Amino acid sequence: MPGFILAIDQGTTSTRALVFDGQAQIVALAQEEFPQHFPASGWVEHEPEDLWATTLSTARAALNRAGLAARDIAGIGITNQRETTLVWDRASGEAVGRAIVWQDRRTAPACAALRGAGHEALVSARTGLIIDPYFAATKIAWILDNVPGARARAERGELAFGTVDSYLLWRLTGGVHATDATNAARTLLYDIHRGAWDRDLLALFRVPESLLPEVRDCAAEYGATLPEWFGAPVPIRGVAGDQQAAMVGQACFRPGMIKSTYGTGCFALVNTGAEAIPSRNRLLTTIAYQLGGTRTYALEGSIFVAGAVVQWLRDGLGLIGQAAETGPLAAGADPEQELYLVPAFVGLGAPHWNPDVRGALFGLTRNSGPAEFARAALESVCYQTVDLLEAMRADWCAEAGTVLRVDGGMVASDWTMQRLCDLLDAPVDRPAILETTALGAAYLAGLTAGLYPEPERFADLWRLERRFRVGMSAATREAKRAGWRRAVRGLLASV
Repeated sequence: MPGFILAIDQGTTSTRALVFDGQAQIVALAQEEFPQHFPASGWVEHEPEDLWATTLSTARAALNRAGLAARDIAGIGITNQRETTLVWDRASGEAVGRAIVWQDRRTAPACAALRGAGHEALVSARTGLIIDPYFAATKIAWILDNVPGARARAERGELAFGTVDSYLLWRLTGGVHATDATNAARTLLYDIHRGAWDRDLLALFRVPESLLPEVRDCAAEYGATLPEWFGAPVPIRGVAGDQQAAMVGQACFRPGMIKSTYGTGCFALVNTGAEAIPSRNRLLTTIAYQLGGTRTYALEGSIFVAGAVVQWLRDGLGLIGQAAETGPLAAGADPEQELYLVPAFVGLGAPHWNPDVRGALFGLTRNSGPAEFARAALESVCYQTVDLLEAMRADWCAEAGTVLRVDGGMVASDWTMQRLCDLLDAPVDRPAILETTALGAAYLAGLTAGLYPEPERFADLWRLERRFRVGMSAATREAKRAGWRRAVRGLLASV
């Protein structure tokens, strides 16, 4: 049997492809960035061809760097930026317009109208979500209503909808229209309790059922790639949204285990087992993964701006040349200055869910400079994580997340992880393999292929690189967290 897995990790600012061996170790990696487009305030878009082209080129490059051919690959696992929405022509495969990215807020008025009409209770009960522009349903409706002829074509069954995984699957296979349960659960159209598309919600959001993909397990057969892409067909055997894939890659298979991923945004998930816990603190109830037809659930908190705040320091303000400079710069900040940045560049996510607020700085003085800006930016991610874990503990279990497993680009910064640990007042574990999102996708494909063991045995392979331990005094921590709460209240009061 072939002994390698190809994982495709299609993210918000870049696409990565990694080859894993039979022991789930990285053999090769390729990455390409692609542009985001901001045609109006609060709008964020991707060119679909950029998503496809970088997927194909990075996959080929990773195989080439590993010295492997299609025959060596037991399966492909796909993980993707969730909620990003595409609609394409079933005959040609051509998208009807740009992809609307998960960060996009253009449908905020439509969401407000639906909430005002009293629909959120029904939506939350069935999907575990809130009515927000973040999710796919109102994006689909916007495309159908604003692309000339799109709604009529959809009603005739000529168009297909998908999150990025579905779009890539279609292109790779030449027409398989499917998704997995974790991506379906992020659309506002999927009943996470029954495991089925919901016709009442389809009617509410005005989405034709003919648009929808088939929903499968995370570890399942999804067809094979066309021979021309890699020289021979390769089976696609795993799909999961990026945050759920990271949860799998972090081996958070037991209830109470929690992971937090720091990419463009930050997403913390706590495993709640077989029970879908409704949130009283505006967290999301979602599907963590689905294996063998059995769903495991999670509570999720979503932060829209994490690594993006470092990009802002670099590209927007020009304060740094590269992301790695931020931690050392923050370490040199004046301890007497308490500068708070609330990075609500596209609104606030959990637990506030306010799409209308925008970012603000509090505590700015004449002496505030690049070091203080860098510290405030990194601390903003830590404070938002504190908010998420406090909500999780209030919702479900006071002991949830007593140790936080972290991954994503930002966790390479020792300064940031130590500050996160100090502000959380809990240990933070950084794994030996930081590519946990890709690892999760690889595991799902490898599980289907019979290359990797069942979850309990796979969890034994997880390795710790470093545990960060609390070093901040309780008084300092509480003073800093109180300052953050005042800043958030002030920002929310301004709307």
